Amino acid sequence: MASLPALALLLLVSCSGASALAPPLALPVPGTRHIDPTLPGWLPENRARLDALLSARGASSPGYDPAHRPVATFDWDNTMMRNDIGDITMAWMLQHDEILQPPARDWGVTSHGLTPAARASLNAACDAGGEPGKPLATRENPGCADAIYAIYDGARTTAKEPAWTPPVTLTLNEAYAWLAKLLAGHTPAEVARFTHDAYVEASQAPIGATMTVGSNTGVNAYVRIYPTMRDLVGALQADGFDVWIVSASPQHVSEVVAHEVGIGADHVIGIRTVPGADGRLGYALEPCGEMPADSVITFNRGKRCFINRVIFHQPPAAQLPRADAAHRQAFAAGDSDTDVAFVQDATDLKLVLDRNKVELMCNADSNAGGRWLVQPMFIDPFPPRTAPYPCATALDAAGQPLLDEDGHRMRDQVPR
Repeated sequence: MASLPALALLLLVSCSGASALAPPLALPVPGTRHIDPTLPGWLPENRARLDALLSARGASSPGYDPAHRPVATFDWDNTMMRNDIGDITMAWMLQHDEILQPPARDWGVTSHGLTPAARASLNAACDAGGEPGKPLATRENPGCADAIYAIYDGARTTAKEPAWTPPVTLTLNEAYAWLAKLLAGHTPAEVARFTHDAYVEASQAPIGATMTVGSNTGVNAYVRIYPTMRDLVGALQADGFDVWIVSASPQHVSEVVAHEVGIGADHVIGIRTVPGADGRLGYALEPCGEMPADSVITFNRGKRCFINRVIFHQPPAAQLPRADAAHRQAFAAGDSDTDVAFVQDATDLKLVLDRNKVELMCNADSNAGGRWLVQPMFIDPFPPRTAPYPCATALDAAGQPLLDEDGHRMRDQVPR
């Protein structure tokens, strides 16, 4: 029989009222690892509900099955860490000549989504920068760096022409995928080396620091892993959860920073490209489910697809939500509209780092089932929003009305 504290915590987790888990904290189950109370930043109610989840589903809870551990899934960029490791890595590559000239100087090889204008812009700026398969001299050639950075960062050429057709779908962000493809020709170890160097430099830069990439000034130059989120990962792992990172940064980039919070490469799902026979990374994307080739990455519903396929081994229609709670994560955390699908899928708690993203915050503030937690960013949080989110009229990336996890239209939401 469950102890009285355990039963109380189970009732608290299942309660749909947002205030049911407000302080004071429930007594912990003996042996349960809770969040470090000395770390500042958590809203008290969020800390209490996360502690209750650890007690209710962790290794000390009634019914815990070590053969079927509860799963926790985290986005990385701006969820685990302030700012974006993919952006930092792209800047480093341009500043240190780490992008290789594509075969036959054919930029279409790097992505079928590039427009003719984008390919022409890259040829004009970068053809003289290096031989095929050799490093492009982007450090000494700011025009080439600018051509690449404009397409990656702004989805347009330096002449302001559209660079992608289309730039975003429900399973693909072309710019994010392009960063992974521009690692082609490198070994995973080489990518790990320069990603680590980029991360160390950015993690030691002052908060708010900027840099110049090509001729682009004011580019963000710093990152910080949130101590609170590192501690949460440690608490989940100590309590027997199966903890994963699911990131829209490249696989071998994401592995480097995931290591910093104690998550191994075998529990990281990033944008995956297919390596060649020589072990060097290639341009083709690893498929997921029944999606056409090069049409899905760990982005938006693509995150759900890879979670279903890699973690829960659920083929083939992996981008669809699973009805069976045993094949869904207990906990998920994200910060962006492109995290909505996999955060919705969590059965117990859904943590949102508030960056005023309309679709995500409409879901969080609608709070279906009372399972959504809203947490201000731990570094340089946005000012509280006062205007309601336009949930009734906003559209998703496919141009469809916003729906909550139960498939219902949402009313406009006042931020909570």
